[in-house]
Amino acid sequence: MPVIRKLLVANRGEIAARIFRTARAMDIATVAVYSDPDAHLPHPREADEAVRLPGSTPAETYLRGEAVIDAARRAGADAVHPGYGFLSENAGFARACAAAGLTFVGPSPEAIDAMGSKTAAKELMRAAGVPVLPGAVFDERAEPDEAQLRAAAAGIGLPVLVKAAFGGGGRGMRIVRELGDVAEAVASARREAASAFGNGTVFLERYVDSPRHIEVQIVGDHGGTVVHLFERECSIQRRYQKIIEEAPSPAVDDALRGALCQAAVAAGKAIGYVGAGTVEFVLDAAGRFYFLEVNTRLQVEHPVTELVTGIDLVKVQLEVAAGKPIGDEVVRAAITGHAIEARLYAEDVPAGYLPTSGDLHTFDIPAAEGLRVDAGFASGTRVSTFYDSMLAKVIGYGATRDDARRLLAGSLSRARLHGVTTNRELLAAILREDEFAAGAIDTGYLDRHPYDELVPGPTAAARTVHPLAAALAGQAARRAAAPVLASLPSGFRNNPSAPQSVTYQPTVGQRGADRSGADEGGADEGGADEGGADRGWGGLVEVTYRIGRDSVTATVAGEPVPEVTVLSAAPGRVDLVCDGVRRVVDVTRIGAVSYVDSPLGHDALTEVERFPDPAAAVHPGSLLAPMPGTVVRVDVAAGDTVEAGAAIVTIEAMKMEHAVRAPGRGIVTAVGVAVGTQVDSGAVLAVVEEEARND
Repeated sequence: MPVIRKLLVANRGEIAARIFRTARAMDIATVAVYSDPDAHLPHPREADEAVRLPGSTPAETYLRGEAVIDAARRAGADAVHPGYGFLSENAGFARACAAAGLTFVGPSPEAIDAMGSKTAAKELMRAAGVPVLPGAVFDERAEPDEAQLRAAAAGIGLPVLVKAAFGGGGRGMRIVRELGDVAEAVASARREAASAFGNGTVFLERYVDSPRHIEVQIVGDHGGTVVHLFERECSIQRRYQKIIEEAPSPAVDDALRGALCQAAVAAGKAIGYVGAGTVEFVLDAAGRFYFLEVNTRLQVEHPVTELVTGIDLVKVQLEVAAGKPIGDEVVRAAITGHAIEARLYAEDVPAGYLPTSGDLHTFDIPAAEGLRVDAGFASGTRVSTFYDSMLAKVIGYGATRDDARRLLAGSLSRARLHGVTTNRELLAAILREDEFAAGAIDTGYLDRHPYDELVPGPTAAARTVHPLAAALAGQAARRAAAPVLASLPSGFRNNPSAPQSVTYQPTVGQRGADRSGADEGGADEGGADEGGADRGWGGLVEVTYRIGRDSVTATVAGEPVPEVTVLSAAPGRVDLVCDGVRRVVDVTRIGAVSYVDSPLGHDALTEVERFPDPAAAVHPGSLLAPMPGTVVRVDVAAGDTVEAGAAIVTIEAMKMEHAVRAPGRGIVTAVGVAVGTQVDSGAVLAVVEEEARND
């Protein structure tokens, strides 16, 4: 049997770093691969050796199996671990590894082939006695007409789910509730699937409204043994992608657990599964479960299983790949405690979960007992537009579900995350919400709990303390850099004079600016919510302050701040008392932006130029790119009249499509891009001028 001495991880970010940790513990040398945008990330530095994959896009880099195998050859690796995504479920790559004399850390190519097509997998599972949902397949080689699609959807029964037959991660998925919408949903899903997975085959299946998403971890070895490591609950999802997972499921009792795990093991045996894999099910309100798919790889959410069972799944993968049988500790594993994982993404939630990119100035999640952080980024790194925007997985473990939930919520709230907009506020709010705390969750949870209800705007105290602290930290920084009299506060006078002033544009919870009606790939019905950069603030905020010998007087947004006492003010931290309550506020200044962190929350306050350049303003009616990306569709031409919500331009970024829509009825006066144009965030895509009314 093979001996693994040097392992190349054909992946990036947090999963590469996580695999390296186990390999080091097993005295296995490690090799990283990295694309040009990823050269600065931690994973190339954390490996013993690293090989560059020239290029930026997945197709140029991590999806090029021949380049990965060449990297393994050059570094002298004898095994390849694919992680998840990219080539992890590519049977051709597994075969190419074997042909090159490399041990592929994963199942056989035959098992990958059997489960690579979700449609073929369902037929195999039906034959094995595993419950499946009815559906219909539309191969990429033949474009179905609208009549065919309508007939198929009607036969299955509405609502139906349009889903990519290859790949995962929620890409290429649409829900259709009206027969008239099925053709566009299939066309859009096929484009997205072809871009993300290289195959535009999609299928329709009956959509179970608001089910629970339950999956079972299985492990198989070369001797034919297949065992389970219990279930995970993955029901908290946005746009079909998981954001919070946990083990065990709060909805699964011993009897249901036995049935689910028995079905999962039967699925594994039906395909001769070897290695670590996951069998996914939907669970309806009546307790009936149906097969979804088998993921023939390690899952993103595997840490929750590791924490509750004490089993290192990567170690098991490497041992099985080296020909060892499944150990007794895996066979006898039991559930101890509870674990909850939150996926921390760079994304603008109120703008429709749009991925964000840019410099991650600060990435600091304080350590705590029971807390695990699997991160792919660090302070000073950059989030590119070419890959999935997940920054880290943050996992809380405790004796009870409530212990894990509270630990995770508190840890996320205390994190310092500066530079890119994240979903941190949403994650913490979900973990603290009563329905989630009671375990009453399903895939419709976020439909019932919209963002504005889960995450209210800043409190009155935050709207006062944060701008004042930013202003005081700013004056402390200026005085520290002053060539003379640096010990005196700015604006200090022996005699009273006009106060110092500064004006800020707030960004609540570090959310992005208004996204001009962008929405994502048909995931929402109608336009998406705006980013709401100053939600709860009411616009610009002016701060005035006067620092005397023994007192400070200040106003925020025109209102006097009562009883201000500044105990200390440094460029990075302000300790102050407002209205009898003392708070310590951390302030990190990057350019014109002050990132403010305190127990009151997290805000980014951009200092407004006192004398802005009028030429910098964009033309009224300009529709701006919500993120950097590639234009894949232009639906209008200059002179067209469009209705509110009409798609104007569609951008592809991070393997997802984002439609920029008209904010109201108007006339297209300019289109500044064409299909294939690369655009930066904030670029003018088109101009839609409001149509004059004759009232």
